[in-house]
Amino acid sequence: MSRNLGVAATFLVLATAVALAAPAPLDLPPGAQAAAKVIAKGAIEGPVRFLADDQLEGRAPSHRGDVLARNYVASVMELLGLQPAAPGGGWEQRFELVGINTHAPETWAFRARGDELALRFWEEYIAASGLQVPEVSVGDAELVFVGYGIQAPEYGWDDFKGVDLRGKILFVMNNDPDWDPALFAGKRRLYYGRWSYKYENAARAGAAGAIIIHTTPSAAYGWKVVQNSWTGEQFELPEAGEVRVKVRAWTTEAAARKLVALGGFDLDALMAKAHSREFKPIPLGIRTSLTLTNEISHGETANVLGMLPGSDPVLKDQAVVFMAHHDHLGIGKPDAKGDVIYNGALDNATGVAQVLAIAKAFMALPERPRRTILFAIVSCEESGLLGSAYYAAHPTFPIEKIAADVNFDAGNIFGKTRDVALVGKGKSTLDQVAEAAAALQGRVVTDEPFPDRGGYYRSDHFSFARAGVPGLYFKGGLDFVGREPGWGKQVTEEWGNAHYHQPSDEYGPSWNFDGMIEDAQMGFLAGLAVAQADAMPTWLPGDEFAKLRQTTPARKPE
Repeated sequence: MSRNLGVAATFLVLATAVALAAPAPLDLPPGAQAAAKVIAKGAIEGPVRFLADDQLEGRAPSHRGDVLARNYVASVMELLGLQPAAPGGGWEQRFELVGINTHAPETWAFRARGDELALRFWEEYIAASGLQVPEVSVGDAELVFVGYGIQAPEYGWDDFKGVDLRGKILFVMNNDPDWDPALFAGKRRLYYGRWSYKYENAARAGAAGAIIIHTTPSAAYGWKVVQNSWTGEQFELPEAGEVRVKVRAWTTEAAARKLVALGGFDLDALMAKAHSREFKPIPLGIRTSLTLTNEISHGETANVLGMLPGSDPVLKDQAVVFMAHHDHLGIGKPDAKGDVIYNGALDNATGVAQVLAIAKAFMALPERPRRTILFAIVSCEESGLLGSAYYAAHPTFPIEKIAADVNFDAGNIFGKTRDVALVGKGKSTLDQVAEAAAALQGRVVTDEPFPDRGGYYRSDHFSFARAGVPGLYFKGGLDFVGREPGWGKQVTEEWGNAHYHQPSDEYGPSWNFDGMIEDAQMGFLAGLAVAQADAMPTWLPGDEFAKLRQTTPARKPE
């Protein structure tokens, strides 16, 4: 008898623990699950096939493929019954672009101790102009090793130590300090580890330029990605008085070793010194000059905006945004097969297709959600999140009334998973929404599988986060149904190494849409729950963006 009571008590404790661990169910309106089933293979595969077709020429911003992609997306939105949501009552939120095609010399010469070293363009270095002018020159500038090039007072870290770096070329490591979880979140890369931060901080210091040392582990991609992403026509928003470096450059690790050796240094020893709060900039005794010539063009692109107005008299003035980027790299250098079109099928025709399928699901609901749903297919993500940044600076809803965004970028083409990765897990109360939506599918939410790659700072939701808006960014899980452990990580890494930002990122018959469908259905249900809730999601206390929600000034909608 006592043994049975003990067993019963044990089961009661276990059941209570499970109940406490299980996420609260989503508050969904009638018909939500049926509407989710509208998200099926045909609703995703069709848009992917069109957007990734060679006829769209890689969808480079302000070019023919860009216009075709935008027209296609707007036509689908209109066909679904959405309302145009751009300024002036149209589908497109247009904005100006500056195109810069930089021509760098075949070799870049460096001088030290009476010797000279010439680095070869493409094979050893890549350089792009930081200024929107026909020619950029740096004359007899000194190279200074600045470690990680980070100034982070909240971590007591300052790699510059007040040293005058004006006019210098900064030689900087990629990533951020990653050996202590209590320092810079350990292996999880923060914005301090992104290339964009390195150039921005060099500009704030008055440097003439910065050279980032590329390694595959620190960049999370190979040298080919740098070659393809940083050459040819680059796009920017028009300069608005912000400080900039003249030269934004990369060099291979092997070339970096040769370069510091020219000054009598060892790269490993320099990097070891940078692993300390006490590090100070180290002049390398190397001087260099460089002239870059630029072809400057002016064009236009657009974010495509459609909406489903909310039904609640008060909450309809607030919005939940579903977002994906429609651009890719356009036409570039040929690969080994002679292919010059960077189709961007996975990145990001898949995300656009998922958002359009989600829009179809919203239109299948018996009743409109309480909050307005905005579908934003934005431009220029590959150029530095320009389209989403432009929207965040020129919102069509007051930024403080955007409850959340749900971002889709590079879907899962390998099949169903038992898990779904949430990039940015642990940042906001949206975690609970995601977990409840996953539970409806019998899945679990996991942390991003590659936190060292800084994924949270590499896609369009980051533009919204910088304006104070929390978001969800789903990535395919790695625990694939019917596959052995480790298979998901293997195929994901193999695909990235072979196809990321390459002409071979093309639609193929081997694609499995089951996981992409499930992820889109989950995003639909999570976003719908946010649209129905009485209160908006919030950042968790202490998060890096928490104060922005309170301090971001109100911006009038366009």
